This record gives sequence, C-alpha cells and structure tokens, in this order.
Amino acid sequence: MRLAGAPISWGVCEVPGWGHQLDPERVLGEMRELGLTATELGPEGFLTPSLIASYGLGAVGAFVPVVLHDPGHDPLPGIPEVDGMLVLAAATGRDGYDARPVLDETGWAAMLANLDRITAERGPGVALHPHVGTMVETRDEVSRVLDGSAVPLCLDTGHLLIGGTDPAELVRQAAGRVSHVHLKDVDARLAARVSGGELTYTQAVRAGVYRPLGQGDVDIAGIVAGLDASGYQGWYVMEQDVILAGPDDRPVDDVRTSLAYLRSLA
Repeated sequence: MRLAGAPISWGVCEVPGWGHQLDPERVLGEMRELGLTATELGPEGFLTPSLIASYGLGAVGAFVPVVLHDPGHDPLPGIPEVDGMLVLAAATGRDGYDARPVLDETGWAAMLANLDRITAERGPGVALHPHVGTMVETRDEVSRVLDGSAVPLCLDTGHLLIGGTDPAELVRQAAGRVSHVHLKDVDARLAARVSGGELTYTQAVRAGVYRPLGQGDVDIAGIVAGLDASGYQGWYVMEQDVILAGPDDRPVDDVRTSLAYLRSLA
C-alpha cells in the first residue's frame, strides 16, 4: 500500500478563514516522523518540490479547484502543471464549500466536455474529486460524470459519503475508474446533518465529522480490499480535513492513529 500525507490533515487549506495555518516545516517534519514518504502539495504555494525533497519526501499530486461548468470560460490555460496526480474539483467559483449553485443543462454539457478535454490532454494523470460544495457532490452527479465522461475519479471516502454515495458500493461498481484515493472516516450522524442542511460543511468539520480511520462509519477495510482486488496501484492519501484553533493543536496524533489502522489491515 502506497501511503501519502496531505496538508489538510494538518489544517492547511485554501479556504479563507479556515483556521490556524501551520508552517510547512512543521507539517513536513511531522509527516517524516510518521514514516510517510510522500505528500500532496496542499494550497497553491504552500509547498514546493525542493522543500518537500529536503525532508526526504516525494510529491504525489495536488488538489486543484477549477471552474469547469461556465461555457464562456476555457479552464485549460489556467490549470497548472503538477508533480503527480492532478486532482480536480469542479469549483463553483465561490470561496469555500458551504453553498453551491444549481447546474443547468448548459453547465453540465460544458463541464462534461471540459472534463474530457482535460482527460485527453493529461491522460491517466488527472482525477475528478467529487467534493461537498462543488458542482459534483451528490450520488446522481457522480453517476452522471461516470456515464457522461471518461475522466478517472479520486475516490474520497468522506466527501462521497457526505454527498450520498456509498464509497464501498462505488468501488464495487466502478473500481476501474479510480486513479487516486483520499481516505477519510466519517461520523455518519454529523454527515447526515450536512446533507440535511442543518450544518454547513465548515461547521461539520469543526465539530469533528472526520474521524481517525477505523473509528467512523466508512467501511475502510472493505474499500481497501476491493481496490486491491481490482488491481489498484495508486496512492492512498491521508486526507482528513481538520480546522485548528492554534499552534498547540496536534493533528499529527489522528494521522498516526489512522496510519496504525491501515497498517493493521495489511
């Protein structure tokens, strides 16, 4: 199993006002202490390839929100070259993930066409990340992307569950479309409050909707087994959104617990 870290597991996020932002040196140092050998880049400009390499780690990709649904906007010129997997999110064009517009048929046609254009250009190095608060969130939207485009998927076990897709069932149905994995465990009770409109996504993260792997309601063991059986050879990224109150918070402890759980599966 190829395991990587992600700065969001240390509270580092592109959303304005998300919470206390740790410095790159602490994040990379703690990743190294945990025995991780690679990381996603996090928000634009947070990590550089040279800094990552100085800690003995490699880069496995970057999460890149991009507006794909606007027929008057060509997203391709603005998409950066990244080391590793280009993990696209179908951005709304707004800050944050607490609200999103309704996508009409014109928007859907533009988005699916853009996904196929990007896939044709980047090949297997691209994956679409279904994500709460983006234009691809719900089970129907995930199905429409699978049926209407050739783009591979980033299987984010937390965002899928909150959006109404059973990630284990998606693995059973479409493991061949998965080219990258973000592992999260989820408190299903809090997730239901997000999907029911009682909590925003940000409020749910602050309340602890994401749990260390093995301590929530996602069938992590079954998902990993299903992907392994399908021949999946990509990365499993420890990518569990957290909001920090200050520098004394210790998100590394939850990542350590999650890694221990994954290693127990092997």
